[in-house]
Amino acid sequence: MSKRELGRSGIQVPALTFGGNVFGWTIDQSTSFSVLDALLEHQLNFIDTADVYSRWAEGNEGGESETIIGNWLKKSGKRDKIILATKVGMEMGEGQKGLSPTYIRQSVENSLKRLQTDYIDLYQVHKDDEDTPLADTLATFDALVKEGKVRAIGASNYTATRLEEALKVSKEQGIARYETLQPEYNLYDRKDYESGLEKVITDNGLGVINYYSLASGFLSGKYRSKEDAGKSKRGEGVVKQYLNDRGHKILQALDEIAEKHRASPTQVSLAWLIARPGITAPIVSATSLKQIDELALATKLKLDSQDIEALNQASAWK
Repeated sequence: MSKRELGRSGIQVPALTFGGNVFGWTIDQSTSFSVLDALLEHQLNFIDTADVYSRWAEGNEGGESETIIGNWLKKSGKRDKIILATKVGMEMGEGQKGLSPTYIRQSVENSLKRLQTDYIDLYQVHKDDEDTPLADTLATFDALVKEGKVRAIGASNYTATRLEEALKVSKEQGIARYETLQPEYNLYDRKDYESGLEKVITDNGLGVINYYSLASGFLSGKYRSKEDAGKSKRGEGVVKQYLNDRGHKILQALDEIAEKHRASPTQVSLAWLIARPGITAPIVSATSLKQIDELALATKLKLDSQDIEALNQASAWK
């Protein structure tokens, strides 16, 4: 499988990122181990998680995903085969959130312990913390890079203005910069990214590992009517948000292109993202080996210029 560089970090990754939020949430440890084994077999070795995954689930307190990945790494002995990304900043309990130097130091040690590794390939800010000076946060990350605990750093959920400010601070002080951004971006949700962030990315050579790549499953074609809302826990929200004239237009274009290539709407949606200038490796999750097979095929699907133009027009936001 061809590789892509994460920004200017020197770290090479496949064309898809696997979202580890499912580990310890919608799949248990045994199934998670099988999924991780299958991902490696398909050369999909870039795994993204976060300390907070999956604190929202009943009975969980956060750290479940990292713990399962760590247990798999210990059992498999394949740390050198995996590019591992995690995040810091979301609330992990009372007073445990943000990007202060002290909290970052505490959090990275907790993540390393759960992951059972001595380094993290990509350590990301989960969300901005305007109460902490950017210079303080970035200086702490820079120290972690110099110490070998982190190879590169990235940002998630930043505005274009704040991302530019952060990059300016890093340049002026000669310290580690954010090499990647993790924004919400897919064939339907285009406006926020394309109206501001995209220019910052391309001007500065950052990598992009976007989340909600399939718009919570809408772009898989699973939800086509109000009656489909009951197909999953998030179905009702998906139907309300995406089932409109524009959404139907996008599904129609996906169906036509999928039929042309004997592919699925999921594969076409991901292939569009992979072909998008500036996008490095869209994040996508799976809970079964069959779904992983489908994702792997998406990396091999090459859309022609007519396909891409048809999808661009169907999903146009301006």
